[in-house]
Amino acid sequence: MTDSVKTHYACPDLIQKIRAGMNIMGKSPKDLTLRDLCPVDQLHTGGAPATLAMGKLAGLAKDASVLDAGCGLGGSSRLLAEKFNLKMVGIDLCQDFVNTAETLTQWCGLDQTCDICFFQGSVLDLPFETNHFDAILCQHILMNLEDKPKALAEFFRVVKPGGKLILHEITQGQGPAPLMPVPWASDPSISFVPDWENLLSQLENTGFVLNFFKDLTSQSAAWWKKVNAVKREKGQGPLNPGLVFGQNAALFGPNMETNFSKNAIRCIEAVLIKK
Repeated sequence: MTDSVKTHYACPDLIQKIRAGMNIMGKSPKDLTLRDLCPVDQLHTGGAPATLAMGKLAGLAKDASVLDAGCGLGGSSRLLAEKFNLKMVGIDLCQDFVNTAETLTQWCGLDQTCDICFFQGSVLDLPFETNHFDAILCQHILMNLEDKPKALAEFFRVVKPGGKLILHEITQGQGPAPLMPVPWASDPSISFVPDWENLLSQLENTGFVLNFFKDLTSQSAAWWKKVNAVKREKGQGPLNPGLVFGQNAALFGPNMETNFSKNAIRCIEAVLIKK
């Protein structure tokens, strides 16, 4: 199953695609900003505002060490490092994503001004010492994990006592089966969207204690509706999810809006504490 997930996200020429998009925008690495990259490196519902909201919600101290689990192109890691002065470590299963995350961080100059690094690896076997991080950001990755108890055990192991697990995740709704493709899966074979009640039970069995929970489903439906409206009015910009996912990306917006509106899926945010 890990190989199937890797195949879904694989994009060996992603750096070249992003550079070509930058050229269309009249941008070079010297004047590239995090805002420029948001359409392609914030590959989750809610985009950059959702990441900033999680940073505020976490309430972490300056220089806190944070693991960005399933970091993708590193968009959330860069944003949190710059805006909240956090020490970010990103890990992702896809080597293409890790390579791209490193390059984009260099292009933005954050490799010189922020404490941020990226690793290729699996959250099922994290290459970090026990009690290492002050917090873990888990943003839209659990839908790709079949063995959630193993991942949660690894999260619990590497976060310090009193540390936080910050979730921004897609969970099951009470409606019909989700329309596909969606950003995390082109078909149901690699989609393992959790039921929140079962996930919470697994988290508590692991040793985490729920500190905060909020259902963001209505806001998420509204966000995708707005994204789709903007695309219909203005078209797709040079930097967009299609650079990563190809033709499937054109269906993500309509499908996600429908899935949220029909309660096929939910979006939740939560903070849990390792006691």
